[in-house]
Amino acid sequence: MRTTSVEGRVKRFFAGAMAACVLAGAGVSVQAQTTPVPTLTVPDFTEVVAQSEGSVVNIRTTESIPVRSQMGPGTDPYELFRWFFGPDFVPPGRGGPPGAPAPDGAQPQERTVPRGVGSGFIISEDGYILTNTHVVAGASDIHVTFTDGQEYEAEVIGTDARTDVALIKIDAKNLKPLPIGTSTTLKKGQWVLAIGSPFGLESTVTSGIVSAINRDTGDYLPFIQTDVAVNPGNSGGPLLNLGGEVVGINSQIVSRSGGFMGISLAIPIDEAMRVVEQLKEHGKVTRGRIGVQIGPVSEEVAKAIGLDSAKGAMVSHVQRGGPADKAGVQAGDVITDFNGEPILQWSDLPRIVGGTKPDTRATMKVWRKGKEVSLRVRVGEFETDDAATPSESGSQAEEMATNALGLGVQSVPAEILESENLKQGVMVTAAKGPAAMAGIAPGDIILTVNETDITNPEQFAKTVAGLDTSETAALLVYREGQTQWVVVTPTK
Repeated sequence: MRTTSVEGRVKRFFAGAMAACVLAGAGVSVQAQTTPVPTLTVPDFTEVVAQSEGSVVNIRTTESIPVRSQMGPGTDPYELFRWFFGPDFVPPGRGGPPGAPAPDGAQPQERTVPRGVGSGFIISEDGYILTNTHVVAGASDIHVTFTDGQEYEAEVIGTDARTDVALIKIDAKNLKPLPIGTSTTLKKGQWVLAIGSPFGLESTVTSGIVSAINRDTGDYLPFIQTDVAVNPGNSGGPLLNLGGEVVGINSQIVSRSGGFMGISLAIPIDEAMRVVEQLKEHGKVTRGRIGVQIGPVSEEVAKAIGLDSAKGAMVSHVQRGGPADKAGVQAGDVITDFNGEPILQWSDLPRIVGGTKPDTRATMKVWRKGKEVSLRVRVGEFETDDAATPSESGSQAEEMATNALGLGVQSVPAEILESENLKQGVMVTAAKGPAAMAGIAPGDIILTVNETDITNPEQFAKTVAGLDTSETAALLVYREGQTQWVVVTPTK
């Protein structure tokens, strides 16, 4: 029975299928809808490489080091005697003890050793080559080799350690420079390729995409991040777009092993060429400065001080007598624009100011107490400044009762106001509850609460008493030469 029943179901299935076929034959048809699949093409780099690799060079550096006597084969046979008779032992026929001045006409013994390998590329017909500072720094001799085997000695025209850009030159004519593009139009996902000498393997080509732009690593420049395979020896080589234009100089890798791990960083070519202009003309780079210490603006602080977004550079300290001080910049200001260029993130400011010629009169917009203020500043020349260090404070017993912020304060000694270039404020003597949780500690100086400048303990108490306990308060706090906004939630 079970078999017969199964056979019946099979017959009925085929009968239904035949009926469907008859209907289809009668003119009833079903057409499957298909979506066209786009044709994906992988870029062909062969033409770019053929046009570019002849302008990319291998850079080999050497260093001269003094010859030092060592015990072992091939060393001075009389060295052993000095172990017994002292360092002043003079072998027969020798001119003097070790370390004595060489006889007239004799030169101190030195030997030349390999120092490093890097890359570079031609930027002018008359032999100027662009590379990294760390490729040529400390080298006694620089050897430049082309893909056809021609080798030249190069001289350093100038280096800039801050951007890691170096300009060198060889004695050659009618060279083919690489076309210089722009890095300002780069986009994430764009194809790029590198040519260089990783581990000394000359004229090696690797490709990838732009992973990120304006990558802030704490250095002076925002880098181009790519996944192009770059290894030691690629430094100084070009990063090219599909048009064969240079958009960056391969400079660094992010790695835990010392080799490529998927992240490489390149110097934007626009920034590098600005450096090249000064190196070619002066052999060094002169940068502008305004004399401020800065930091980022957090979302919480931006909201508390009325900024529409977390942008700009927060001024934490103003150098006394510096350009910014003379222009009226105050600690706690947020610089949002410098000479017409918006400061989107705090690291933009050093780059923009540094690229401004010293003695230039520039406009500057700062956010202060809920409104934008325009200032004029005369840009100075960059120099290394020591951060201001506060004096040790004397003790005063003028402490106010702890308030809704959890703070006890006193007047700031006059000598501290003078030494730290402060105009007003109150010194914290006790920090409890919300203030302690926010990181405020005794010895800190409160300069501003929200938009109110604090001048004395009594005024501070009135200001805090009038705070809305349902909203956070922004306190401008000075500590050890630095000023920053701290957000504190008052207790009810």
